Parts: sequence; structure tokens; C-alpha cells
Amino acid sequence: MAAIREIERAAFADHPHQANAADPVEPRIVDRLREAGALSLSLVAESNDQIVGHVAFSTVHIGERSCGWYGLGPVAVLPAYQRRGIGGTLINGGLTRLRGWGAAGVVLVGEPAYYGRFGFHSDPRLTFPGIPPEYFLCLPFGDTVPAGVVTYHDAFAAG
Repeated sequence: MAAIREIERAAFADHPHQANAADPVEPRIVDRLREAGALSLSLVAESNDQIVGHVAFSTVHIGERSCGWYGLGPVAVLPAYQRRGIGGTLINGGLTRLRGWGAAGVVLVGEPAYYGRFGFHSDPRLTFPGIPPEYFLCLPFGDTVPAGVVTYHDAFAAG
């Protein structure tokens, strides 16, 4: 979808970790997830009949097996609409939907201060190579947290 691609591009264009601000990777991730049929949940936010935000969830593997966990991301809001709670509403909506599906939990790479408000925290049982552990966060929906290396869909690997 062109509108989602533009939201992802605009939201991440000036991100400090972006290798190429003119061509951020997040729009390609969403496109590749969709093309592979691996975009488990995709929610949008609208304002005045315009799509202004998007969040994606896809399944992850932990220790080389699928165990009902999902990866959150990317999540993006058009710059003119940021800091209005749209991203948080999208995230909460996605988490509620996943809980309803019987998901076991969600992982993400992100800022602990922001995602902590949703209940995300680091857990040494879940690892993601190349990311400092304090930025790899999880939100279990039950008492069980599997142990192992988390692997996202291949759509995240190719830049």
C-alpha cells in the first residue's frame, strides 16, 4: 500500500540509526512481509480520511521454533501527527488483538523508556544478536517466557 509505505518513509527519514535517510529500510520491510504473506497483523490510524499511522506485527521464532510469539515493528506515524498518542493507540490495539488470538507474547527492538509504558522489558532468556540486551524487549502474555535466540522473518534481514 502506497499510503503505508509513505508513512514508514516519512517517519523514519530522519531517524538517527538510519543508514540512508532518503531511503529508510522500514517501508521495504513492510512490503516484503506483505509479499511473503508474513504480515500477521497490520493496523492503520486515520485522521480526516487520511492514513497517518501504521503498526505491523509478524511471527518470530525462538530457538528455531514458532511458539506463539510475535515481533512488533515497524510502527510509524507521519511526523505532523506524532506526539498525539497515535503510535501508542496502534500498539495497544495490536497487543489487544494478539491477546485475543491467544498469542504468547511480543518482542521488539526499541527504546525501553517508551515501550516500558506498555509493559515491555528486557529478559535475559530472550536474546537478539547484535542488539544490546537493554533494547531488546519482551511482553509475555502469560507466566511462561521461552529461552533462546529470537529470529524475525527474512524480510527484516535484507536492507
